[in-house]
Amino acid sequence: MVSFVEQDPGVYAPRGLLSTRAIRWAIRLLRYEGATVQGLARQLGTTWNTVWSQVRPVLIEAANDPVRLEDVQVLGVDEHIWHHRDPRRRGPKELTGMVDLTRGPHPTARLLDLIPGRSGKAYRDWLDERGDEFRKRVEIATLDPFQGYKNAIDDQLEGATCVLDAFHIVKLAGAAVDDVRRRIQQEALGRRGRKGEPLYGIRHVLRAGRERLTPRQQTRLASAFAAHPDHVAVEVAYQCAQDVRDVFRQPTPARGRRLAEQLIERLPSCPIPEIARLGKTLRRWKNAFLAYFDTDGASNGGTEAINGIIELGRCIARGFRNVEHYRLRMLLITGGLDASPPHPTLKSPVSAPHHPQNHPSPQVTAPPDSQPQLDDLSQD
Repeated sequence: MVSFVEQDPGVYAPRGLLSTRAIRWAIRLLRYEGATVQGLARQLGTTWNTVWSQVRPVLIEAANDPVRLEDVQVLGVDEHIWHHRDPRRRGPKELTGMVDLTRGPHPTARLLDLIPGRSGKAYRDWLDERGDEFRKRVEIATLDPFQGYKNAIDDQLEGATCVLDAFHIVKLAGAAVDDVRRRIQQEALGRRGRKGEPLYGIRHVLRAGRERLTPRQQTRLASAFAAHPDHVAVEVAYQCAQDVRDVFRQPTPARGRRLAEQLIERLPSCPIPEIARLGKTLRRWKNAFLAYFDTDGASNGGTEAINGIIELGRCIARGFRNVEHYRLRMLLITGGLDASPPHPTLKSPVSAPHHPQNHPSPQVTAPPDSQPQLDDLSQD
């Protein structure tokens, strides 16, 4: 009797625990179907560690592929909180995320990397590690009003145009109105607002755009402003905030830029301290503020959208303990990784491997008789 064993790495990697087809199936469900590693392990009749030990090397290889960083012309940056536990036990809560916002090569924004820390040094070091070719290709760099990121952009992306995110400018203006309302309330009554009081009753209406107000809301605003002479400060602050909002609603960029320059000139001298502080902030960020009108409305909106998808992924997994595993999972979900292991014959997406417990979609909930578990249970 003659027997032999054929080794085919395209079907099964040497000393592998899962077939190439099973790894492809697991990665596809992790990326597109909101599956968890624990749910996939349950369907395959194996353990979390077995599935992740086979998926992790493939994700690392895809994340380290330099092709991912090619053709990045618009780069966004934002902070991200990856856990809410004691930092002494799990490390810093803050991560800095870099996102490719280039229009054209990719249909949506995509996450490039997540690095520990929220500081200019963390962003500066990441840009420095990418090399000269990457930095020269970046034409626009968008950010929130955080000076640390701005310093890193000025230091590493000398040829790029720095653009302050429009949403956060409007948010600063709205926060200034709320600060004025609270201060006037405290000065008049010596306490915070309560139900039935004029200023407290319009706290939500003050956040809406004036072009969206209904006649009833307009009447409520007018009544609250006229209820006390000191309320005129709230009315002025509201009008100033609406002027800031109108900057981004002009029919042409030239008109928006002209209005923005007028606000930068006027607001710092406003007698209302909160509005004066807003004006000084806009003046300090003048170049990045006005760059919005020179870059066809570049913003950090795509970065915020990526943050939302990351939050969803973390919620599905019921939290993570290992920051590197967290990074790989989020790069898979939002980074557009081509993380399928190579196969000589399988060129198109494949179905789930044959298994008695296989279902059309992954079971991502824990068994009824078990307690909820963290998806990422690795201790390394």
